[in-house]
This record gives sequence, C-alpha cells and structure tokens, in this order.
Amino acid sequence: MTLIKSISGIRGTIGGRAGDTLNPLDIVKFTSAYATLIRREGQNQSNKIVVGRDARISGEMVKNVVCGTLMGMGFDVVNIGLATTPTTEVAVAMEGAAGGIIITASHNPRQWNALKLLNADGEFLNAQQGNEVLRIAAAEDFEYADVDHLGSYREDDTYDQKHIDLVLGLPLVDAEAIRKADFRVAFDSVNSVGGVILPKLFEQLGVKHVTGLYTEPTGNFQHNPEPLEKNLGDIKAVMQQGGHDIAFVVDPDVDRLALFCEDGTMYGEEYTLVTVADYILQHTPGNTVSNLSSTRALRDVTRKYGQQYNAAAVGEVNVVTKMKETNAVIGGEGNGGVIYPAAHYGRDALVGIALILTYLAKTGLTTSQLRATYPPYFIAKNRIDLTPDTDVDAILRKVKELYADQEVNDIDGVKIDFPDKWVHLRKSNTEPIIRVYSEASTMEAADEIGRKVMDVVYSMTK
Repeated sequence: MTLIKSISGIRGTIGGRAGDTLNPLDIVKFTSAYATLIRREGQNQSNKIVVGRDARISGEMVKNVVCGTLMGMGFDVVNIGLATTPTTEVAVAMEGAAGGIIITASHNPRQWNALKLLNADGEFLNAQQGNEVLRIAAAEDFEYADVDHLGSYREDDTYDQKHIDLVLGLPLVDAEAIRKADFRVAFDSVNSVGGVILPKLFEQLGVKHVTGLYTEPTGNFQHNPEPLEKNLGDIKAVMQQGGHDIAFVVDPDVDRLALFCEDGTMYGEEYTLVTVADYILQHTPGNTVSNLSSTRALRDVTRKYGQQYNAAAVGEVNVVTKMKETNAVIGGEGNGGVIYPAAHYGRDALVGIALILTYLAKTGLTTSQLRATYPPYFIAKNRIDLTPDTDVDAILRKVKELYADQEVNDIDGVKIDFPDKWVHLRKSNTEPIIRVYSEASTMEAADEIGRKVMDVVYSMTK
C-alpha cells in the first residue's frame, strides 16, 4: 500500500491503515490543510471551492469526504460531479472560486486515487504553496468552522457544456470545416469521464461517424489507463481494420491525448503537441514551451516559423510558469499534454482534439500523411536504480562536468544536448532512481546514447 505526499497533491492506493494509504483520515487532513492555505492566502474574495472527479470506483467515497471537510472548514462547495481535469480547471475560473480540488489519479491504475489542488485561476499550486500544504498537514495547523459558519453545498452539472462551448469558441477551431470533412473517428476513454464528454464534443464539432471503446464511466479500467502503445491493443485493432480516419485516446482525467493513424500505426504521443503547435504557429506567431524530457521536434517546428522555443522543468506548473514568462502562444508536455492559453493554462485533450481535427480538415491530408511532415525522432526511456544513500546530486554534477563541451541544461537534473540527439537525467522525487530519457533519429540511436551515459553513472557508483 502506498501514500505519496508531494507539492502537487496527495495520491495513494485505497484501503489500509492511516498514514500508509489514501484513506478517509488522510483525505480529511490534506483537504483541511489545503483549505487553510486558500483561506490564509485570500487570492480572491470568494468563499467557493469547486470539486470535480474522474470515474474511479473510489471517487464517490473520496468526493464525500472532501466535500464534507471543505464545508467543515467553512467553504461553500460547488460539486461539478464527473468531470475532466480541464473541465474542473475551467469551472474554477468561471465560478470565480477561491480554488478547486480534482479527485483523480490521472493515468494510475484503478486502485489509486489522488487530490490535485488548484488556485483561484484554476491552475495547479506552485512549489511554495504545495510545500505549505504539506507543512500545515503535518502540523495539523487548521481549525474548523463553528456551527454558524459551516459551508454550503450545491451540485452543478452544466460545466461539461460550458467547457465544450469554450473549445468551440476558439477562433482556430472550425466546426464547419470538420463537418464538411465527414471524418470517421474512433476513441478510447478507458471507462472514465472521457466517455461522458467526448461524444458530446464530437457531435457538436459535426463528427457524425464515431466509434467509442470503453465509454461507460465505471472506473473498471479495461486496460492499463496510461495512453502508451503497449496498453492500447484494442483501439489499434479497430484502426487496423480500416474505415476510420483517426483515433483519439485519453487517460482517465482527459488531460493527455494520444492519436492513431488511419492505418493503425500510433501517431506518437510526443507529436500531439507538435501538431497542435504547427497549426497554431501558422496563424499566431509566438513562442513555445515544453519540458526538458519532450521531443526536439517542437523546437524544430517553432524555429521553422522564426519563433523561439524554451524548455521548462518537468511538471505542468513549471511549463505554465515558463509559458507566462515568455508569452508563449502554445506549450505543454510530450506525454500528450496540450496547453493553449487562448483557452486556459491547463493540459486539455478537448482543445487538442478540436484543433487537430480542424487542421486535418483544412489540409486535406490523412493522419499518417500529416505525421510524415514532422522530423522523425524517437525517445528511449530508461532508469538507473540506486541505493537510498547514494548522493544523486553529486552524480549529476559530475555528469555535467564530463559533458561540459556540449550544450547542458541543469534546471531539472541534467540535460545534455548533442547536435543530433539528447539525454536527460533526472532524479525521481519518489524513488531512489535516476530517470534517463534520450532522443535521436532512430530508437536504436536513442537507446545507445542513453545507455552510454548510464554506463558513465554506473562507473561512478561502483
């Protein structure tokens, strides 16, 4: 059983003893700590907190504990029910709320759940705020409201449509062009909230032919919910049978988006953001941002339009911060996370779907033809297991020194940029390991350079 406390929230497996798992006692403690932070910071005058959840089996239980605790802290709860992460983010801003809690463990398996914590802008807490929540929780430095100041509770099921309206209202989304293209679309929503909102989105975009897999929001995920090719055999088989133009795959909270081409080949999760950026930059000159572990193809596409690419530390909040600093018009993460500020500062698969369908409609290309227009890169993902007493920081400093003749970025671990490839070594926040991501023009070359740097690290730990 596992309980992981971090600046981005609290997540864990359901069941077990207090302090060891995500259970009612720990949910109360961390919800109380979050509410205390929101009250003390007073980012706006609102007394509302928005709560949304994915379709996990444990979601109803966790939601009841969270909502009751917030009311006990004196906050008025707006429960938007089964909702995607981006829908909940949008709801916080539209409600003018003081913050929001998303009950989802994202791509983790069914036994997991988590609390994702939002500020008044509907964006994730920064590191300082996250650390303060952890401190307040550890010290139990919170106080509940008396009977005359308990919070209220209401349910609001209108935010799916409000989110879709936001997407349809984006100037670069052209529902009429999509309707005329008469696309045949498949999608896999892995038995979560994508099965609720995506059919509505497709219908309102004018997509008349839709095949859905695992659309019932039961929380009984029919496959590993992380949208990686090894987990997506069923949707791949649908596409290999022919008759569809594109397939979309989302994770349980619908902030990541993966694609399949009409022939059943996977588009490549890294290229979701690259494709959206290509379309955006044709119409909106500006900078782009992704994290250090994302494909170099975004940089290449950005420079093709004479714009500037910037890298951020891994983590959505870090990408958003860098996007705001550089006035980026598009950004995100290579895991299929598209952040389009014209909509909101959060990863949003609905935004990605609408923009990609518009782009396909306007180009007249097939999905595989569009994919072929981008530089071919391959990312290898490895890890180095270490003992808990290993000085990881010292190892990373040494690697940086050894590759000082290359372009090195150390804002998040160490990334070594060679002329035709790169390697990124990053210390895990939860395990005694170093994550090693590497990219090159072939998978063999990517794995080779990654393992070469790994051998350097192994030589230091002997």
